[in-house]
Amino acid sequence: MTDDSGTWLTPAAFKKLQDELDHLTTVGREEVVARIAEARSHGDLKENSEYDTAKNDQGLMEARIRQLKHTIDNAHVAEVEDSGSVAVGTVATVVDDDGDEIEFFVAPAENKISGMLLASPDSPLGAALLGTRPGDTVTYDAPGGTFTYQVKHVRVYE
Repeated sequence: MTDDSGTWLTPAAFKKLQDELDHLTTVGREEVVARIAEARSHGDLKENSEYDTAKNDQGLMEARIRQLKHTIDNAHVAEVEDSGSVAVGTVATVVDDDGDEIEFFVAPAENKISGMLLASPDSPLGAALLGTRPGDTVTYDAPGGTFTYQVKHVRVYE
């Protein structure tokens, strides 16, 4: 669940963000400073694309550091209870109109898991899935049209 006071994170997602922050504030900063120094040693900074690229990368990295700090500082870290219904932190297996099974991890974007589709509670699909149980049918409107899924299975993500 998200609100203005923070983002819900699994303990694993929280650790992943902390690890990324630790890496960027140590190794990441050292690497970009070394790249800037190397580019600076090549002379004229006005026409030095290596320098411009390194400075741009530094700015993007510092923005990511600020974003990570904000997310971590305002996170609600919790395990998910197995209630049998779709909630933040569960995986919903749904069947589309063509009979294809699709798995969605229902969680805020900060909980993204490689190889798994994400349904944020703030998205039309995520909002439609919340609270449903196996056997329920959900229909939601999205920019690409109206979609319908039948919920086949719900499990807590591990």
